[in-house]
Amino acid sequence: MHASLQRRINVANCWATSRIAVLDTQERYEDSYAIAEEFREWITCIGEDPEYLEASVLKVPQTLNSYLHEEISESDEMLEI
Repeated sequence: MHASLQRRINVANCWATSRIAVLDTQERYEDSYAIAEEFREWITCIGEDPEYLEASVLKVPQTLNSYLHEEISESDEMLEI
């Protein structure tokens, strides 16, 4: 599995777990259950339809990526002076 996809799963897992815990402490059990079910469907879908997960991953556009590398290179050159 690609690292970006693994990070997406980890972030979603942390978010869902935290949100469920907060809702449970507020005794909003129906909302908590709804999030748990949506997360379960999303996780089980990964094995069946990998494109679904990839579609949910935000990727940096290549033009922005190259721009950021140029900016970092320029700032590194300034630090060397």
